[in-house]
Amino acid sequence: MERKRVLITGAAGFLGSHLCDRFIKENFHVIAMDNLITGDLKNIEHLFKLENFEFYHHDVSKFVYVPGQLDYILHFASPASPIDYLKIPIQTLKVGSLGIHNLLGLARAKNARLLIASTSEVYGDPTVNPQPEEYWGNVNPVGPRGVYDEAKRFQEAMTMAYHTFHGLETRIVRIFNTYGPRMRLNDGRVLPAFIGQALRGEDLTLFGDGSQTRSFCYVDDLIEGIYRLLHSDYAQPVNIGNPDEITMMDFAQEIIKLTGTNQKIVCKELPTDDPKQRRPDITKAKELLNWEPKVNRADGLKITYEYFKSLPKEALLNNLHKDFNTYNK
Repeated sequence: MERKRVLITGAAGFLGSHLCDRFIKENFHVIAMDNLITGDLKNIEHLFKLENFEFYHHDVSKFVYVPGQLDYILHFASPASPIDYLKIPIQTLKVGSLGIHNLLGLARAKNARLLIASTSEVYGDPTVNPQPEEYWGNVNPVGPRGVYDEAKRFQEAMTMAYHTFHGLETRIVRIFNTYGPRMRLNDGRVLPAFIGQALRGEDLTLFGDGSQTRSFCYVDDLIEGIYRLLHSDYAQPVNIGNPDEITMMDFAQEIIKLTGTNQKIVCKELPTDDPKQRRPDITKAKELLNWEPKVNRADGLKITYEYFKSLPKEALLNNLHKDFNTYNK
């Protein structure tokens, strides 16, 4: 039987590379695409030897051409951490606007189903907790985070327009905080920032008083939810994340215990528009996809910590003087 073909954009990134692994495991022909602005070929180099894997070095903000049949497209190309989208704000907006327009056109031409990676950031600094898909959000479009938040909100709107106007098969996943191997130590997100600081013997930097909350989902659980959503018949947005909520102060203390270090926790001013709460309502995912997270935070953190410990020492030293924990995203 002929293999189904899937295009994965942002394929050399954290989530994109895990998606490549999953679709290879499911016997798909995987076409990976990335401009490597934040991705790393090391994340997918183990796949290059496979006959059912190919890589395109390309920016999806420019015209996208892929020869042959396509059954599915997963759009995961986008800077996803504050240190990235504050550094490259225009590219962030372009991949969420020009990029999605190009891929929707490709999906229509190929009669392919398109799944887009949206984010919990569409909810902004929420006034309800947990956040259900029906909540429209509390977003500052001209604040520092607006380049990412609004790019994702526009991406959802454009995707839904193609679904309703052209009848295109589309899926929208709203991803909440996810962690696991292949995260970048310097990507500005709180978990790798804390672990990196602990491994270097630095004090842990906490923004605000530590009362703000996050909910962390292990990457394997997230990939399973995305895979199920892609193969569902539901076109509206679906939250995929772990509803186990924790304050940042408690999380910092968990990291200190995990790493066996004895660092202090140093509090700094909370950045502009930083969300005070982040917790998914996953009722829809449970009902529609029969999905909920399986990996508890203690187990997932152990795996992730071992991954970071295995990195070359240069990876830690290269980040020694970077203020990469810009936001507790």
